[in-house]
Amino acid sequence: MADPQATPPDVPEELLALRHQIDTLDRDLLALVNRRAALAQAVGEIKKKEGSVVFRPEREAQVIDGLKAVNPGPLKTESIAPIWREVMSACRALETPTRVAFLGPAGTFSEEAALGFFGASIVRVPCASIDDVFRTTAAGAADFGVVPVENSTEGVVARSLDIFLTTPLFIIGETSLFVRHNLLRKENQLEGIEAVVAHPQALAQCHGWLSAHLPQVERRPVSSNAEGARLAALDPKLAAIASARAGSEYGLHLVAPAIQDDTHNRTRFAIVTDPHRHPVPRASGHDCTSLVVSVSNRPGAVHDMLVPLKQHGVSMTRFESRPARSGQWEYYFYIDLQGHPDDPQVATALRELRSACAYFKVLGTYPLDVH
Repeated sequence: MADPQATPPDVPEELLALRHQIDTLDRDLLALVNRRAALAQAVGEIKKKEGSVVFRPEREAQVIDGLKAVNPGPLKTESIAPIWREVMSACRALETPTRVAFLGPAGTFSEEAALGFFGASIVRVPCASIDDVFRTTAAGAADFGVVPVENSTEGVVARSLDIFLTTPLFIIGETSLFVRHNLLRKENQLEGIEAVVAHPQALAQCHGWLSAHLPQVERRPVSSNAEGARLAALDPKLAAIASARAGSEYGLHLVAPAIQDDTHNRTRFAIVTDPHRHPVPRASGHDCTSLVVSVSNRPGAVHDMLVPLKQHGVSMTRFESRPARSGQWEYYFYIDLQGHPDDPQVATALRELRSACAYFKVLGTYPLDVH
């Protein structure tokens, strides 16, 4: 029997030499990663004695920023974050398993966002709804939750924003994901589709394509895109809108790729946790502070609320409104600010802003997404 590891006779000597160098470097890299893992274990022992948490998002952001700053190439700078997130995830898992809740089932963009932020060495906790992600995390069945908050095409994810008003959880991180929607089906054709099943946001993000190619087909909302893929795997008359990963998970054909109306479609996710189990991240140097506020229904109230930000030079990167459902035409305002409350100008602006508001809640302070 032929040796499967034997080198084909027609491989050039120059290529063989390069392969040998790569194999040697791979072994060196493995040894270095294991040395790093051993140091991480030592750090973990100190943290156990101190009673401090394993995961520090600001520390991981600083590590990645530092490496990007000294990267000589040819490795692309944008490749550094995903590589080191996996290294840090594997090292973190040696200390304690990290349980992460997300909108399930397997194959959702929420799961992909969780893996992108925490790395693959986590315990995955799929949930049936966004509400369940918050409940599971608040109950301690998961250390962290990953919830969608905003889409570049369709705007805010209203349910997530509404829950932030009452949840005890707070935001300790964010990540954004390029969302590529695909039409998936058991049959590899468009003919015979009776309904397209997907999350309402996905149906809206693919409105133009569906109107052009499946104008008479029912659009049926379900709890998640992966749930739509699961249902499509059970019924050949259904087609799903979901990720290619969901198609592989449920054995579906990719009938039409990238059917989203916006080619730059992205979704932003918040990483939430219980403040009693995890401290507020310290300043990393490039932070965001998220708030929800409301003001009295009087002329100039919104202007007065924003004055402290201008006076103290604090930039506002996001401003969204949601009805307060009081019947009085009142609104909650969701605001993202650049900076950390430990920054003097941010602290002063927040203090003055609080005094101008009828309702004021800090949703979280966290490092900006590291790419």
